[in-house]
Amino acid sequence: MHDNLQIENLTLRNQLESLLQEARQNEDKLRRFDVLERRIIGAGSFVELIRLLLADYRQVFGIEHVSLTLVDQEYEIPRLLDEAGLGQEIPGLCLMADDAWLKFCFSGDYKTRLTRFDSVSHGRLFPDGDDTPASVALLPLMRQNCLIGSLNLGSADPDRYTEGAGTEFLDRLAAVAAVCVESTLSRERLKRAGVTDALTGVHNRRYFDHRCPAEASQARRQRQPLACMFLDIDRFKRINDTYGHQVGDLVLQGIATTIKAQLRTSDTLARYGGEEFVALLPQTAQAHALEIAERIRTAIETQVLTTPHGERVPVTISIGLSMAVLDSTCEHKDAATAMVAAADHALYEAKHGGRNRVVSATALPFGCRSSPLQSFLAQVRQWVGGVLHKLATLAHLQRA
Repeated sequence: MHDNLQIENLTLRNQLESLLQEARQNEDKLRRFDVLERRIIGAGSFVELIRLLLADYRQVFGIEHVSLTLVDQEYEIPRLLDEAGLGQEIPGLCLMADDAWLKFCFSGDYKTRLTRFDSVSHGRLFPDGDDTPASVALLPLMRQNCLIGSLNLGSADPDRYTEGAGTEFLDRLAAVAAVCVESTLSRERLKRAGVTDALTGVHNRRYFDHRCPAEASQARRQRQPLACMFLDIDRFKRINDTYGHQVGDLVLQGIATTIKAQLRTSDTLARYGGEEFVALLPQTAQAHALEIAERIRTAIETQVLTTPHGERVPVTISIGLSMAVLDSTCEHKDAATAMVAAADHALYEAKHGGRNRVVSATALPFGCRSSPLQSFLAQVRQWVGGVLHKLATLAHLQRA
């Protein structure tokens, strides 16, 4: 009898210790999850959120595989990643044009699924390499009854995610991740709307005015050249008058696409106003900048733009180029202003010289304050160049 009581007591003690151990593990898991959840909610950008979900979750919870699948019907996310300088591919991030495959994976019930890995059903959700997981947890990301993606967790342990196990933590993670994905994408859209020209899709004047001094400052610190191009479509008013404003809009869109195709990701292109564009080319010597400008001019001259009725619209462009020559006495804001003014004046020279050409401004110590007289003369040159350009524009509008 006494032995039976001892055995029963030992059994109960082991069960209690097991329950306490499980409780401690759950408490630790809850603490780690709470810390990660706060970081996810506080993510300042879509890119930061992606990094938290794909990298930090794997480290915090000690699993081998984490992937994120998102439905991206408008091909929006690759553009965001490209603008962030990350290229268009991030390991573990999978983009789908529609939700058909995800609906198949969740069998239409949109609940967290814990199961053994199956290459047919789950292969597209874990696309990285041959090292596939043994068990997986698929977390549907739902917003307003719409499936916007899934967070996919994979473990080398076949018993890590088993059907019938509790999913409270994972359900909460899915809900938080879905809200944060939607929220950060909405914020990115608002940012883009504030600095993007709605018609052409390139940056607007506001973004350029903010970016130009920053590029000039960086060029001064790194002692690297900075090129600026002003690009203006020749006789654009005549295009609008001849073919209509709808065709004029198509021309602007086509020109913006052509210019952007000739530039690097690190370059800045903006619509400055009307039919005028401006570009910044960091770490670009004058000879190289001239080659790029000439490539752009040739590409636009030879491209075929047509009206909706198939009528060809001949388009050419004039380009003014300037270089920021910066030294230790230069104020970057003054240098940026002078560089832009010089490119604008060079554009006027290109227009005055017959259009459809590239003109480079003479290299001047833009913004350098070597003497009050030189500073005054530089300001006079900028002002006169601006006035001449405006007068030439008015005369062009009257002749068109």
